[in-house]
Amino acid sequence: MMLRRGFILFLPRLVGLLVVACCSVSIVYMLACTPKGDNQQFALPRVHSPTVKEGYEAILQEREEQHRNYIISLKKQIAQLKAELQGRSEQLKNVQDQHPDPLDIRLDHSNPEKAQANLLAFLRSQIDKAEVHSGVKLSTEYAAVPFESFTLQKVYQLETGLTRHPEEKPVRKDKRDELIEVIELAVGSLNNPERDINAKHRVYTASDFVEGIYRTEKDKGTLYELTFKGDIKHQFKKIVLFRPFGPVMKVKNENVNMADTLINVIVPLAKRASKFRQFMQNFREMGIQQDGRIHLTVVYFGKEQMNEVKSILENTSRSANFRNFTFIQLNEEFSRGKGLDVGARFWKGNNVVLFFCDVDIYFTAEFLNSCRLNTQPGKKVFYPVLFSQYNPSIIYGHHDSIPSLEQQLIIKKETGFWRDFGFGMTCQYRSDFINIGGFDLDIKGWGGEDVHLYRKYLHSNLIVIRTPVRGLFHLWHEKQCLDELTPEQYKMCMQSKAMNEASHGQLGMLVFKQEIETHLHRQKLSSKKT
Repeated sequence: MMLRRGFILFLPRLVGLLVVACCSVSIVYMLACTPKGDNQQFALPRVHSPTVKEGYEAILQEREEQHRNYIISLKKQIAQLKAELQGRSEQLKNVQDQHPDPLDIRLDHSNPEKAQANLLAFLRSQIDKAEVHSGVKLSTEYAAVPFESFTLQKVYQLETGLTRHPEEKPVRKDKRDELIEVIELAVGSLNNPERDINAKHRVYTASDFVEGIYRTEKDKGTLYELTFKGDIKHQFKKIVLFRPFGPVMKVKNENVNMADTLINVIVPLAKRASKFRQFMQNFREMGIQQDGRIHLTVVYFGKEQMNEVKSILENTSRSANFRNFTFIQLNEEFSRGKGLDVGARFWKGNNVVLFFCDVDIYFTAEFLNSCRLNTQPGKKVFYPVLFSQYNPSIIYGHHDSIPSLEQQLIIKKETGFWRDFGFGMTCQYRSDFINIGGFDLDIKGWGGEDVHLYRKYLHSNLIVIRTPVRGLFHLWHEKQCLDELTPEQYKMCMQSKAMNEASHGQLGMLVFKQEIETHLHRQKLSSKKT
């Protein structure tokens, strides 16, 4: 791109130089054709001389020869300038063809051959820009893009997501299909050598594959290096493949008006009145005061602390002049899935965005807009990955006091983690929830119902938007795993409890606390002796 812009900037200067050169040559030509002064003229023969005619003919012939030589020289200079200009133009054209601007590549239906040629040129340029043939100077070690390795059965990865396994079978269909395709292409390339086509070659299969590495540069493409067994011991075949990324293409440009899009926040609850008071403070500030397009549905199980919860809700209603709420009371054992399902079906108004929420969640007004923007009836549902807060007593144990809640809600490695194994907080239109069949009401108590609903959406034709969001937090609270839970639910509860306390390093400091204190004590004793 920089080379192309350099030629574009140089081209006007070159044309200007050509014009100046032409003008200079014209001036020289005019001066050469102008009769010289008396003192510079050739001595003419006398009029009555017998050689007058021959003398004039000789002078004219000489002057004609001079003019002819000037014209020939001028033509040569013009031809040289034209050739140089043409050469520069061809160089510029070659650069444009080899490095086309992604914004200039269009699917021109009037000239499909040119569009295809431009696209192929762009894809080839992606190989030149990526680290395929040579390395690229990097500023720090953090700028390096690491490879991941794979075999026929496993993928060994640095960035672990939902599974949390550094070694795993490629579960995601796109990743599994990608690696299978790459291995098949490599096997096909080995079995169809470009040279010596008449010679006999062994037939390679996927079983000859030893290992591979791959990495993706998000703006260029994915590089694959695959190793296969060779013909003899200690000999290998290496195949290098590259999947270039195409140019960015505009898919849609539309205005999205969310001014009248209402969100119904549904919260299932049993007891936990103090947590509900904290939740309502957040709901009042973010939902009522800042957003204003919101409804609250509380589905309460049992009667214990129910009056206190209703009082908190009514006080907020009076002080904030807020009437968009519904309180539903169920005389049965708490079931999160049942509460959310009842709250969703209770709504009798127009199609509305449902935000399934828990009482220990903190959200911002920006998140509510994300909830609207990432849902579309019959098209999209939103499954945000929230940031889960660690135990503040451990995080800020070395401080004089624990900061306020708002000061704690920062996204850092030391303060929490992305809760990528949780699917409880979700936004979808009520029509999609009803059409998908709602929650499995046979699941009781804690856990499992959210995953079941998530899988229903994955098995449908709806687009599931799954992404970390900066405005949704899970507030730390001590988790108790009840004996009434099934073995699978109890295991999930204990895993969640372990993840909630602190980071790996912080838990390590707790484990080795005695050793650290012993070391500090010895340091003090040694300093006193000296």
